[in-house]
Amino acid sequence: MAAFSFNGNKIITTGGGGMLLGDRERVDHARYLSQQARQPLLHYEHTDVGYNYRLSNLLAAVGRGQMAGLPAKIQRCRAINVLYRGGLADVEGIGFMPWDDRGEPNGWLTVATLDPQVIGVNPHELCEALADQEIEARPAWKPMHLQPVFEGVPVMGGHVAEDIFARGCLPAQWVCDGRLGRGAGRGGDQGPDLSLTTRYRHR
Repeated sequence: MAAFSFNGNKIITTGGGGMLLGDRERVDHARYLSQQARQPLLHYEHTDVGYNYRLSNLLAAVGRGQMAGLPAKIQRCRAINVLYRGGLADVEGIGFMPWDDRGEPNGWLTVATLDPQVIGVNPHELCEALADQEIEARPAWKPMHLQPVFEGVPVMGGHVAEDIFARGCLPAQWVCDGRLGRGAGRGGDQGPDLSLTTRYRHR
């Protein structure tokens, strides 16, 4: 099975929802659950717990309408990733999540990794400083097993996710109109203003 998200921040978006790919039996079962798991009877009867998660036909059409522009969007995402890697290559304490050589990434998400002992700032502090410059950024996602709602739930592993959360920063990644972040910042349409980040090098 493969799952694709069409959330509002993805390259192809329907505002929410997603898509499953897989063998017919599993896809049919997922469709059954997404349509409230209703039995084929005149009245409403349920032998399984179902959900109302099915993507509407209208939203599916919105997603299909974006497919023609997908190659250009992927190209833009990769270019943004290259821009960050090149612009920050000489900054001590900043790296990037590696790309797996076994596949060809679409570049949707650029994840910078910080070494707070070298750069002198953690992801939250850097994001706040960038926000002051009208440049959008946020820390990497907090692992599910660290969320308060799952406190006390048994966990296996999780050390890699914890490390990414502690050191990861997601810089601006706009692809719609060529700008980066909430506003173009001082970088304008040419890309992000990297000077703010480089000032942390010798702190």
